[in-house]
Amino acid sequence: MTTATTSRADRRISPVFLGILAVTAVTGWATWTGFAEQPGIAVFLFVTAAWIVSLCLHEYAHARTALHSGDISVGAKGYLTLNPLKYTHALLSIVLPVVFVIMGGIGLPGGAVFIERGRIRGRWRHSLISAAGPLTNVLFAAVCTAPFWLHALDGVPRDFRYALAFLALLQVTAAILNFLPVPGLDGYGVIEPWLSYNVKRQVEPFAPFGLLFVFALLWVPSVNSVFFDAIDAILRGLGIGVDDQYCGQELYRFWQGSDEHCSVIR
Repeated sequence: MTTATTSRADRRISPVFLGILAVTAVTGWATWTGFAEQPGIAVFLFVTAAWIVSLCLHEYAHARTALHSGDISVGAKGYLTLNPLKYTHALLSIVLPVVFVIMGGIGLPGGAVFIERGRIRGRWRHSLISAAGPLTNVLFAAVCTAPFWLHALDGVPRDFRYALAFLALLQVTAAILNFLPVPGLDGYGVIEPWLSYNVKRQVEPFAPFGLLFVFALLWVPSVNSVFFDAIDAILRGLGIGVDDQYCGQELYRFWQGSDEHCSVIR
């Protein structure tokens, strides 16, 4: 019923998103067929474009859930068009996560859409709005890992397999980081409606620094080790071995040169 209050233009898929989707499709085809002379460049473009697509879908899930929960303002803000340029802060939502992928191979959560929470009634709805984004990353990870846990890798080219493995790693890290119950992250948004007013007031000043706090913790070697051991365990449980994870990241960083170990793995 709420969708009737948004115009068709508010829900029309943006040409910007379609362009990103086209880059994903073309570079995915180039990676699969080996068409590119330098496969690392094709993998880089494919994974980066697919990662941006997942960021757009993450924020779309927040907005769409908010729309059906009562916030009809999301349409006028352009959040239903999947256009990343419409987000509250394109730098934090798109550019910074991509930079982190290039530098560290980690799926950085991005904050992007502004939801008018006053329009929404019911704690479960508020929690679901916050959970919708990272659940999209979980779904994206399931799609990326499906050939592995379904044992359907016969005929899948090696480079494409590596690309899927690295993309899955990004989605799993993004989902886990987003679900942390830390102020400023979606995980805290899930539990916030159930906290007392006094607790929320005490926590609120720390929300802008929540993500910085998480990444500061990840610089601690013991915490970093536990975090990536957990990521590795999840991926291995989904059928993605250490070699696929490592070689996917190495192929993505084509500017560092090829790794002979990865070139001989089949």
